Amino acid sequence: MTRLTRDAMRGRAQTVLGVIDPAELGPTLMHEHLIWDIRTPAMRADPDQGPEITLCNCFAINYGRKRKLPGNLRFRCEPTALAELALMRQAGGRTMVELTCGGLDPDPGALARLAAESGLHIVMGCGHYVHEYQDPANATRGPNDFAREIIDQVQLGAWGTDVRAGIIGEIGCQAPWTEQEQRVMRGALLAMAETGAAVNVHPGRHPDQPQEVAEFVRAAGADPSRVIISHIDRTIFDEARILRLADSGVVIEFDLFGQEQSYYALSAIDMPNDAVRLRLIRALIARGHLERVVISHDICYRTRLSRWGGHGYGHIFDNVVPLMRERGFTDAEVEAIVVGNPRRLLTFV
Repeated sequence: MTRLTRDAMRGRAQTVLGVIDPAELGPTLMHEHLIWDIRTPAMRADPDQGPEITLCNCFAINYGRKRKLPGNLRFRCEPTALAELALMRQAGGRTMVELTCGGLDPDPGALARLAAESGLHIVMGCGHYVHEYQDPANATRGPNDFAREIIDQVQLGAWGTDVRAGIIGEIGCQAPWTEQEQRVMRGALLAMAETGAAVNVHPGRHPDQPQEVAEFVRAAGADPSRVIISHIDRTIFDEARILRLADSGVVIEFDLFGQEQSYYALSAIDMPNDAVRLRLIRALIARGHLERVVISHDICYRTRLSRWGGHGYGHIFDNVVPLMRERGFTDAEVEAIVVGNPRRLLTFV
């Protein structure tokens, strides 16, 4: 395999099919999963994977009360994935950032096949998810070792293939943040400096943990404007915290668009709906942080796919963008959030 140096990558974007001009990216979803397995190790070992998903039980599953459904957290069907991508393309989407990283059973070959067949750009992530999902061997590895692995995933190929990652992440964190996860994060920041790729962070669920990550980034001497903090919509619910986080220079990602129910099974919060997400984005824009906002769906349950009655990857383009315009977002603001900001972040520096 041929290594692509930073000089060769600078000013370009990298998809699973190769390097492209960033101007080709177009409307972009910044945090999705296309082929995934987010079951915990204990869930994977459980012989009961739950009932078959149907249109009759999809709502109950999405609402969160039917908890014993590990099968909803795994999806490997390429023909169905291709049909879902076709709906995204029909809605106006052109690029998907796919962040199924180490611990979630990434499949670079499948992503390459789906990109080729769909005609869409797919940008693959790399690195490691949260502690529980990581290979036990990671317990003895240091930041430099993680950095070398991630650099190779970007410049040579990931997980035993010649398919290269175009972004680092989603790098997993918890609250409290484990020492092992911090070593992975240090490695990711070192790899960011070496490759010029941006980093996407999966923060812990405490509302102050994203700020902890931002301060960690700054203390490491890394560029916060190249670090995206995901899942803000299930983590921070007050404007003061969100504005403080954006003031630190990181990028704020609202990536649970389409989840309209208030019930959230993973913690005792009231999940915001799309209208509330847009109000928080408006507050960020009013503060001068338009360039620090990106959006997506983070689809990682089968019940969120169109095939099983969910909103699918086209929801933002079909429904949210028109809602933004109805709520007074200008064309320039919509363009920045859906096209311009993703293009800047996916361009190697």
